[in-house]
Amino acid sequence: MWTRELLKRNAKEIFKRNYWTCVGVSLVLAALTGGGSSVIGRIGGNNTSVSYHHYGNSARGFMISMVVVAVTLIVVLAAVAFTIFAGNVFKIGGCSFFIKNRTMTGTFGNLLDGFKSGHYGNVVKTMFFYDLYIALWSLLLVVPGIIKSYEYRMVPYILAENPGMDSKQVFEISKRMMNGQKMETFILDLSFIGWALVAGITCGIAGVFYVAPYVNATNTELYAFNKAKAYEEGYIR
Repeated sequence: MWTRELLKRNAKEIFKRNYWTCVGVSLVLAALTGGGSSVIGRIGGNNTSVSYHHYGNSARGFMISMVVVAVTLIVVLAAVAFTIFAGNVFKIGGCSFFIKNRTMTGTFGNLLDGFKSGHYGNVVKTMFFYDLYIALWSLLLVVPGIIKSYEYRMVPYILAENPGMDSKQVFEISKRMMNGQKMETFILDLSFIGWALVAGITCGIAGVFYVAPYVNATNTELYAFNKAKAYEEGYIR
């Protein structure tokens, strides 16, 4: 079984070998994917809001209100479409980079791997269902949504290495990989709270130049462990 100390130690050593590229990739991912937020998260966390000022009962006031609503709706739909057809694909490219970076073969161009894999449609479809499943479980209750997010934690990494794999199989493998590890992974995430505070105090500077690539590399180490374990148990070849 992995330990937090082992994953973090390996992550530090690996991302420092290719420091500036890791920083650049993490920065682009944060800008294009919102740090890995889901489609639903982008809707809920979108900064565009409708302010209902008092326009009176005039036709002009009504028309202004409708224009504001329409513009807001267009912006939200555009953000959702970007996430589905581009943001999630860049996320897969980011996972591909950090996986390859473990063997010092990662390049900035890996961010486009999801687009160049020849399986763009499958990547978009699988990541759409990834977001949808977590969102639907979250609508039921918060805790089941959190549990599902950890159950499907390995989906982007599996898809990064196997972009043509059937969606159902991707989710099944992720479930098996995370079986018995969800609580430990949750604690792993909590262990980065201090670093998140440092990033906030430094107005995001520490986040860009250290925390983001450190977290991304650590999550990749978790996947590497689970992948090796899956080979040992024989449910992937």
